[in-house]
Amino acid sequence: MAEFDRRADDPSRRRWLAGAAGAGFALAVRPVSAETITTSGVGLDVADVKIPTSGGEIPAYRAAPAQKKHEPHPLVLVIHEIFGVHEHIRDVCRRLAKQGYYAIAPDLFVRQGDVTKLQGFDEIRKVVDIVPDAQILSDLDATVAWAGHDSSVDARKLGITGFCWGGRVVWLYAAHRKDLKAGVAWYGKLSGAKNHYRPRQALDVGAELYAPVLGLYGGKDQNIPQSDIDAMKKVLAGGSAASRASEFVVYPQAGHAFNADDRPSYDPHAAADGWKRMLDWFKKHGA
Repeated sequence: MAEFDRRADDPSRRRWLAGAAGAGFALAVRPVSAETITTSGVGLDVADVKIPTSGGEIPAYRAAPAQKKHEPHPLVLVIHEIFGVHEHIRDVCRRLAKQGYYAIAPDLFVRQGDVTKLQGFDEIRKVVDIVPDAQILSDLDATVAWAGHDSSVDARKLGITGFCWGGRVVWLYAAHRKDLKAGVAWYGKLSGAKNHYRPRQALDVGAELYAPVLGLYGGKDQNIPQSDIDAMKKVLAGGSAASRASEFVVYPQAGHAFNADDRPSYDPHAAADGWKRMLDWFKKHGA
């Protein structure tokens, strides 16, 4: 498990720390929960960087072990929720870096808008809904290419993980990137409306995966019904070798966004188990 810096049990101190940490969180997720995990940057090399893409530079946050190893670090793409690359996603990158990964979270909304500055879900959706899947996949490829120029990175050991909106992207990228080793989708939608921006959903690409995906889902998720999970299992079972190697874990008592320790949806038991399973999945499949 990652080395988390947790608050003392004193309620007043927990409230103070949650308020202090809130400066780096998206406006739409405030007030920040007192359960929020903060991972120290000690021993890490962290930075805000710019990724060159076909549509211009996009910002990203990256974290990696500060000490160079004899072997380069595996690369993990961290895909944000609809709230963008705010402090929770940055912390996930640091947690992965503590485990020896070079973790990078590109801002995939930046051309359409800065969702971290928006408070209302309606405003956020206006931005998110016009981000084309083709742009997302291209930007992720550009991120891999950029990181691969770093001698401390082994881009051949490529993994991807994402949360909610980003969980859906994991499924899409696993059907796009031929050299991807493994994906972990945290409560990403499997079905939904299709249009010019989103021509295919996870159920449409599930049989075409190049890398096995571990799906981590909540049994009480009001956004993703069990019927969608059952349908996806059938699609996977009849698909490619990577599709057939994919798995689901459903936590019966967890709802949506159970890994989001910055919000009331957080389920510490499901989150901790999912984190361990994610690390095991990456190691098992060479990421």
